[in-house]
Amino acid sequence: MGVGKHIASETFTVGGYQWAIYFYPDGKNPEDNSAYVSVFIALASEGTDVRALFELTLLDQSPNGKHKVHSHFDRSLESGPYTLKYRGSMCLS
Repeated sequence: MGVGKHIASETFTVGGYQWAIYFYPDGKNPEDNSAYVSVFIALASEGTDVRALFELTLLDQSPNGKHKVHSHFDRSLESGPYTLKYRGSMCLS
C-alpha cells in the first residue's frame, strides 16, 4: 500500500467510547522503510483524558507457523492505563 497508508476498522464501542484500529502494512513513518507494520488503537468519539487498558496482537495464521510475530508496547499493561487526550488520539502497539 505504501508507507503512511492505512486500513481502518469499523468503529466499535467499549466503555462508553467509540474506538477504531488502524493498521499500516508498510509502517506509518518513512523512517520505517516498509520494514515494519504499525498498529494503533484510536479514540473515535469525543472525550478528554480517556484512560484505557488494551493489548493489540498480530497472530501468525500461516500453516507452517514460521513467521516472526513481534509485539511492542512502551509499557506493560500492569503499569496502568494509557491516557488518550482527544478524539483521534492514537496509542501505538
